[in-house]
Order: sequence, then C-alpha cells, then structure tokens
Amino acid sequence: MSTKYIFVTGGVVSSLGKGVASAALANILESRQLEITVMKLDPYINIDSGTISPIQHGEVFVTEDGAETDLDLGHYERFIQSKMTYRNNYTTGRIYNEVICKERKGDYLGSTIQVIPHITDMIKEKIIACGYGYDVLIVEVGGTVGDIESLPFLEAIRQMGIDFTRRNTMYIHLTFVPYIKTAGEIKTKPTQHSVKELLSTGIQPDVLICRSDDLISSSSLNKIVLFCNVNNNAVISLINLNSIYKIPKLFNKQKLDSYVCKHLNMIVPKANLSVWDEVVYKEENTIYYVTIGMIGKYVKFPDAYKSVLEAIKHSGLYNRTLVDVKLINSKDLENGDCTLLNNLHGILIPGGFGCKGIDGKLFATKYARENNIPFFGICLGIQIVFIEYVRNVLGISEADSVEFNPTCKYPIISLINKCSNNKYEFINNSNLGGTMRLGNKKCLLSSNSLARNLYSSDIILERHRHRYAINKFLLKDIINTELFISGISLTNKLIEIVEIVTHPWFLACQFHPEFNSTPLLAHPLFIGFINAANKHKNNN
Repeated sequence: MSTKYIFVTGGVVSSLGKGVASAALANILESRQLEITVMKLDPYINIDSGTISPIQHGEVFVTEDGAETDLDLGHYERFIQSKMTYRNNYTTGRIYNEVICKERKGDYLGSTIQVIPHITDMIKEKIIACGYGYDVLIVEVGGTVGDIESLPFLEAIRQMGIDFTRRNTMYIHLTFVPYIKTAGEIKTKPTQHSVKELLSTGIQPDVLICRSDDLISSSSLNKIVLFCNVNNNAVISLINLNSIYKIPKLFNKQKLDSYVCKHLNMIVPKANLSVWDEVVYKEENTIYYVTIGMIGKYVKFPDAYKSVLEAIKHSGLYNRTLVDVKLINSKDLENGDCTLLNNLHGILIPGGFGCKGIDGKLFATKYARENNIPFFGICLGIQIVFIEYVRNVLGISEADSVEFNPTCKYPIISLINKCSNNKYEFINNSNLGGTMRLGNKKCLLSSNSLARNLYSSDIILERHRHRYAINKFLLKDIINTELFISGISLTNKLIEIVEIVTHPWFLACQFHPEFNSTPLLAHPLFIGFINAANKHKNNN
C-alpha cells in the first residue's frame, strides 16, 4: 500500500492541542495494525528549536539521532511505537536554508527562486521522504490558519491533494468552539470563519475536530456541518479531559478512525485500545500519594518541562501513585529559606542553561542530601550535585562551572569540545556553536550500583543535550568519597551518572531519561525515584 497522507491544521487560536490530537489519531490507526509516523511543520524561521527560549516555545525535544525539535514530537513518541528523527520536524528556516544552499551550488540551473514552486516543492519533498515506508503519515502544520508564515506550508499540502489524489490525502482542521457565559451558549461562528480562511487557501477540510469545554449539542453540530460543508460524521467533539491519554478512546467512540480509513480506502482491523484502557484505569485508581518538588527557573511555563512532567506521571502509573508535582522557582530558595522544601517526598532538578537561580538549586540539593530526601538530578542537575558536594563536603569553595563563572579557579564543570582523536577535552573558553552533545550515547554502568539495579543492564542508551560536562581531570579530588561515579560514557569516559552511596536514594545523570519514557513503558530511573519517594513518606 502506498503512503497515505493526513494533514492537520489549526484555526481560531493557537495551543488548541493539534499535537496531542495528531498523536492520539496516530495511536488509534497504529492499533489498527498500520505503520504510522507523524511530522511537524513549524512556520518559524529558526533552523530548529535548539535556540528558542522554553518560555516562548516549551521544551526542546531531542530525538535519538540528535535533532533538537518541537515538543510535539514528544507527544508523538509517547503515543506511538515509531521513533522520531530529524525528518519528522521541519521549520521554515530549515526549508529556506536547504533551498538557498541548492541555489548557491547552481542546482536550479539559473532559475529565479520563488516560493512557488521552489519552496513548496522542497516542503513536498520532505513530506514524501518522511512518509516513505509507512502506511500513513500524519502531518501537523504549526501555527494558525491565516498566519502569513504558514502560507507556504498550506500551499504545499494543497498541492499534495492534487499530486496524490484525494483518495490518498485527507485534511483535518482543529478549531475552537467557545462557550459565551453571558449568552449561555456556545458559538460556532469562530469555526465557520476559520474554515472560510482555510478555504481561501484552496483546502476544503474533510474532518473538523472542535475543541470545547463540553460536548457540542446536536443543533450546533448541524450548524457546523451546514456552514462548513462537511459530512455529518466528520465533526468530532474534543472536550477538555483530565488526561490526554483518554483522547484515543474519545476519538474512537466518535468513529474518527473509521471515517479516516473509509476516506483513505484502507481495509484494516478494528482498533484495539485495551492497553490505553489500562493506562486510564491506573491513572484513576491510584493507591499511594507523594509530593515531588521540581526546582527550576521556568516554573511559570510548565511546557518547558513537559517530558519530565509526563515521565513523572508515567512512573506514578507504574507505582500506582498519584504524584503531586510542586513547581518551585529556584530564585525563591536563594535566601536560604527551606519552607518551600518542607513536606516534600522527593526533590528533582531538571535540565537547563544559564546562571539564573543556580544558588537556589544548590540549596535544594544540599537540603536533600543532608535530610535524606530522595533526590533526582537531570543534565544540569548532575552538575549542580558536583558543585554542591565539592564546595560543601570537600571544602573547595572555588568550585564552579565555567558557564556560571568563566574565570573560576576550580572549574569542576567545563565546556567539552571534540578533538581530532575523537576524544573530548575540557576547555574554559569556546565558541558555543558545534559544542552541543546531542542524541543517543551509550553508557557503561558500574556493578552493584543503584543505576545498574534499576536498569538491569550493564550498558544503556540514553539521549543527551548538553555542552557542559563534569571535568574528569579534577576527578582525583573526589575519589574515595561517598560520591560514587556509577556511569560513564562508553567511548570517551565522560561522567554520566553519579550517586551518593550513604544516602537512601540520591542519583543524578547527565542525559535526559524523560525523552525515553512513555505511559506504556515508564523509565526505570523515574520508577526508582517515585518508589523511593513512597518509602520516604512511609518512613517519616
């Protein structure tokens, strides 16, 4: 069967949940024994998400092959089996960059380069390449219909409906149906205008997914059907739910997947969503309860830590535990007041960059270490652990990271730069470009370590995103202490995992385990952390 294409667009307002909706649909189709992948087209001019502030665009999701991508790719991986790659996320900047590079090499033989056909042809080329080998490719177009920057993407997917015929392509439009409290009714006019805007690009939606607070009444659905020119069975109500993992079942009950399969002429088995029934059951029938404090600087923007929060939820499902995550601004801890840390059953420091709030993170780490509270550090978290320990236990007050203090006398954390002999050297001054360590890297675990017991494996494979690392050349100063190096990279011997052996549960890692966690397969480090939080609660 040749690849079928489903294009998902959004209207009225942003942040309606196109990514989750696309992932949920992909999940149902995958349960019908189809090979599925999902692609995100982002209209911003950045080459990738790597340099965008989490405040503006949420977390940067890293794929196995080291692509820095939009956070929606994390949703895709949490809902389906297919792993995302650099092919699954293209930005306007990346598309234009490739076209310009081809023009500079003379590949266009003197043609005047234009949005149509050169940019749109490049977009179509990338869509086709991403879908190669799969039964269905779902393409999510970022932004909102009507945005000027989205027009080349919309034109490209319009052309694909002609290139591949309408029996092999499908257009789904996600829109908003607001409830006006003063009028006491929902309004379909925003959806009508959104579809009208989409029609102006030459695209007639086949399906409308209508986001609303409650189920849309039959009279409102009929109005949408009439004015938006869609089939009676093609208006899907997406109500606000207390769990995104209920969405596949919601879509399936409204027969969205059957409508899609019929439109695309795919004869496949019925959907089997029993594993998601189990996920939802565990989510609604927890046995235990713990409170975890996550110490960060973007706590007003939870999407900055989306994968970490989801990984905590997954480990809670595994441990039948309802996890209450308290998002604590590290700046609020810099005065040494531990009030915000009281009554926590675990403390987690996630990844991050920059010196803002570092003293608060150091304080929280010291508090967890001295009070035997389960502690989990991720990426920046392991660097905080080393700085805190070397300063407060070994008494080397000058210990710091060159990221926070470029002229520090004891650079326990330094930039890593790749040398010609394929090893890493530590330097105090380097151009940041090209120094990021990204994607899957192997790690060797020490026997009889906490990490080894949790993974049940000697060698693990985890995703990285960092340009600073523990300075192994200063390692001699912490040998024979309770700070135990339990994981090192397989090739260049960088420090990957550290534990405090005298502590009930204290572990930090240089990689990002949250990117490998799903509701069906919680990550072992998060499982261990929540389990330790349960024990701490029971013992205190």
